Amino acid sequence: MAKGRGSALVVMAVSCLLLVTLQCELAHAATYVVGDGNGWTFNVAGWEKGKNFKAGDVLGAHNVVVVSKAGYDRCTTTPRDKVYTSGKDQITLVKGLNNFICSFAGHCPSMKIEIFAS
Repeated sequence: MAKGRGSALVVMAVSCLLLVTLQCELAHAATYVVGDGNGWTFNVAGWEKGKNFKAGDVLGAHNVVVVSKAGYDRCTTTPRDKVYTSGKDQITLVKGLNNFICSFAGHCPSMKIEIFAS
């Protein structure tokens, strides 16, 4: 019987540690407004330089399409790409490369950013 209680305590301790670790990761997420005070506008490229993005950080912008690297390079979208159009969207970064373009006619290549989140 004592062995069962000890195992249960170990499982509870490990579970609590994992929960605290997860909450700490989420607590460190930052929120960025793309383009800062200028917003998601023409010539936004370069805004991301000097920032240390992490998976879980949140971007706010208007008419943003999450695209593949090829979509970013070519300023093209596919039906599978996620489009955000409310103007108040918040997009959570994933670990690795995150590519975003504006899908309004003529706005890309002046309105696109590529962010690497660690």
